[in-house]
Amino acid sequence: MSAPRMLSATEVKQMLAQGYRIIDIRSADEYRREHITGSENISVAELAQHDLRNQQVIFTCLSGMRTQSSAEQLAASTGAEQALLLTGGLNAWKKSGGAVVKDTSEPLPLMRQVQIVAGALIVLGVVLGYFVHSGFFLLAGFVGAGLMFAGITGFCGMAVLLMKMPWNKNSGHSGTSCSL
Repeated sequence: MSAPRMLSATEVKQMLAQGYRIIDIRSADEYRREHITGSENISVAELAQHDLRNQQVIFTCLSGMRTQSSAEQLAASTGAEQALLLTGGLNAWKKSGGAVVKDTSEPLPLMRQVQIVAGALIVLGVVLGYFVHSGFFLLAGFVGAGLMFAGITGFCGMAVLLMKMPWNKNSGHSGTSCSL
């Protein structure tokens, strides 16, 4: 397999007009919140369930990093020698003036929620540890240990708790793995 072919938003717009498909490889909750108009959502984990062989497909994600790190798997899913990737992903598409579908009624993607809560708890533990009692530093250490555990095992207890929150009840979040 050769290196992926990186495409600008302008090139992708032209190729879409020629009948290419654009597939967003992010999780379903990220896709529901915001995506390129006309794109399809097939996460990397679901690629094997779809027959994309010999189809004209361009892959995208939020910033382009996930598509680049998965380029070989993406190319293999289409049977192509190289994957076609939107450089800079959704962010670059928006900067170029490309049309997007945005649904702010959808909750933030679960991983962003985990990052916000974990960051807030760590800052809280440090501030309280400094100004109130040094025992609060343990809160920051506990959250850090939880993040390490999630990174090592793929199981995120905080994500499990956040999925139970009312704003996430009907959002379609599934699984408890922590992946960016």
